[in-house]
Amino acid sequence: MVVRRRKKSRKLRGRTRTMGWGRIGQHRGSGSRGGFGAAGMHKHKWSWVVKYAPTWFGKHGFNRPPSLVYKPMEINVGELDEKVDDWLEKGLASREGDMIVVDLAKLGYNRLLGRGRVTKKLKVIVPMATERAIKKIEEAGGKVVVLSAKGEAS
Repeated sequence: MVVRRRKKSRKLRGRTRTMGWGRIGQHRGSGSRGGFGAAGMHKHKWSWVVKYAPTWFGKHGFNRPPSLVYKPMEINVGELDEKVDDWLEKGLASREGDMIVVDLAKLGYNRLLGRGRVTKKLKVIVPMATERAIKKIEEAGGKVVVLSAKGEAS
């Protein structure tokens, strides 16, 4: 396939002394550059800005530090019910009588949601939980310990 780049002959027209730039002094000094740096971006280089750097001017917001950005890590009760046996084997959950104790805060989750079915007796320690999630776990014979001041997160 052909390499697509501008040919050198576009600059060096005719192999003459001035290469198509007229009198010797033309195209030699800094005047042909159009200024230093970003000079002329709102004037004679505007068409270049529009085509190649459309976001050059104006405000563009900022990124908040990651430590300040709240990132919800949610898990549904159905998913929790599926994963709890695996966590028991790995030692990430423990048994307390006939209940399985899961500390979701230590596992990186901060919210318990109510989608799915619960078949095991679970004691879940979590920062936030929805009413539906709490109801489902209690109906299965378990209990939910909510760590935050609010009982429920929306």
